[in-house]
Amino acid sequence: MRKVMTAIGLAASLVLSVPAHGATLAENNEAMFAQMQKVRGVTAAQINRIREIFQASGMMGQGNPAITRHPMTPEQAQAKLPQNAYSYYRNARFERICGRPYMAPLYDPATQKPEDATVCIDMFEYPNVPLAYPVTWVRASEAAQLCAAEGKRIGDAHEWEGAAAGALLEPDYRFDLGSHGAMRSWHNAKWGQQKNWTYGPQWRRGICAQGSAKSPTCDGGSWSGCGTNTYPVGAFPNCKSALGVYDLEGNAAEHMNLPLAPDQMASRGSKKLGVTEMKGSWFIWDSVRAHEEWARWRAPYWHGSRVLSSSSHRNYHLGFRCFADVR
Repeated sequence: MRKVMTAIGLAASLVLSVPAHGATLAENNEAMFAQMQKVRGVTAAQINRIREIFQASGMMGQGNPAITRHPMTPEQAQAKLPQNAYSYYRNARFERICGRPYMAPLYDPATQKPEDATVCIDMFEYPNVPLAYPVTWVRASEAAQLCAAEGKRIGDAHEWEGAAAGALLEPDYRFDLGSHGAMRSWHNAKWGQQKNWTYGPQWRRGICAQGSAKSPTCDGGSWSGCGTNTYPVGAFPNCKSALGVYDLEGNAAEHMNLPLAPDQMASRGSKKLGVTEMKGSWFIWDSVRAHEEWARWRAPYWHGSRVLSSSSHRNYHLGFRCFADVR
């Protein structure tokens, strides 16, 4: 919908969602739900559905509070900004287009203006609230359900890539090649000669949320050993694409839909969807670059499954963000 969203009454001071050490996962999630309602205007009915999905998971949230140690607090992130984060990241033009706060329209600046966009993307990783920590331990199937709970959807790989590269182009999936590996190789060969990052044509240290590290006890991915040691979203305001989308590099990795056939494209209304694609990642530290991650890069079939599989992958570093069609 393109109607202008009515103003959301924001508190005069920043309301911080900080996973409390010693609090339970459920308590931290309830604090986050309250923040989503207050800051983004998520309705009580939507929160009820979201709560059901979280409770069925038993692990989803902003990290295991017993082991998670965030490298930056929301207060520290707020101190880096010239004004209240909730106000700083509001964009009235985007809200007129997307009909919701903290979403950005996707389009091709070479031929279009923002008002021509037919899809918007969350500015931040879920819960899409400035200076909240990203939700992790989420399966791709759960991410799709959580987006749907707010009338949004999971995004296709080319949409995320367009947000990161600063131009949403027409999809160019080579379905005729017949396999994930062949499609990935063709795509990366096509774009590899003109790779760029969200903030420019060269990789730069210190721009995005990439200064964290694994927990000393992290043994590869266990709930008890691996903290979700992420930054508050929006803590690095220069980690921003040309289309106004933040934290596409660094912080949590993000689930995305990779269609292997035309009828699996979320952007064309598919409900059966394709296979999982992981985008971005705080595995790319400023000190250790574990793998490539430029804007249009497609990853190997890591922990791959169908998006809607009830056993799709979840981990301490893996989250998501939502998309919404506006026409």
